[in-house]
Amino acid sequence: MAGELDTPTRGRTARGRLRALDAYLCQFEAALLTRTDDAWARAVFVDVGFGEHPWTTLESATAFRALNPALAVVGVELEPERATAAARAHSDARTHFREGGFALPLSPDEPARLVRAMNLLRQGPPERIPEAHLAMSRHLLPGGLLVEGSSDTDGAVLVAHLLRRTPEAEAPTREGLLFHTDFSRGFAPLLLRDWLPRDLRRRVRPGEPMHAFFLAWEAAWKAARAEGHTAPPDAFSGSTERLARMTPGVSTDAWLLAHGFLRWTPPGGTPT
Repeated sequence: MAGELDTPTRGRTARGRLRALDAYLCQFEAALLTRTDDAWARAVFVDVGFGEHPWTTLESATAFRALNPALAVVGVELEPERATAAARAHSDARTHFREGGFALPLSPDEPARLVRAMNLLRQGPPERIPEAHLAMSRHLLPGGLLVEGSSDTDGAVLVAHLLRRTPEAEAPTREGLLFHTDFSRGFAPLLLRDWLPRDLRRRVRPGEPMHAFFLAWEAAWKAARAEGHTAPPDAFSGSTERLARMTPGVSTDAWLLAHGFLRWTPPGGTPT
């Protein structure tokens, strides 16, 4: 894809920007991160578009290796100077930095278990996003996960696709959406709507499933506040629990609620 990772000014990623996402993946994808049977013994984690400095790649490597010390990690960056500088300063036997884009510069004996591509697709034509998803998921083993979405500059608000590779289809399954806030910006559902992945931002309009989802969440939030749950974490938990009673696929897992996550895995997958 031309202009795969946006423009040369893209990429000043702050330290800690994706730590909440790392925590989610360690909590709910531990089996994926630690699997070592057959081809999984060689399966890598790929961080696509690490930016000016590879802080997110290195932080994720530390988090994931607490579960799987032997995990191989590959940071990918379109700009050759950044890739070369990262490789020179931070590479080791398990950590690699390479120039590349959505096609992923992996060798045939490097299948992927997890691919993360955050803050790369907020610009450009939405109709090309399925092409990017397909390109990044091709290296995934069946059961592997592609996480693609957007966050604000310090990771206080984040929304991401959860896309699963299945044996039955070449394109990944749109398993669900993950919403997160750390409450430093307060909380209202509209705050998260503004950080939807690129292909869904135009879908929040009457008659569309995303519009109905946010209408229901907004109503649940107002009802929770009317009952006295005005502190942002309480309003978030109360609204999520109410939303789950109206909207199939909304999780009320205690860990998710306590850490500011809403996971929606609607029957039939995330709306296209």
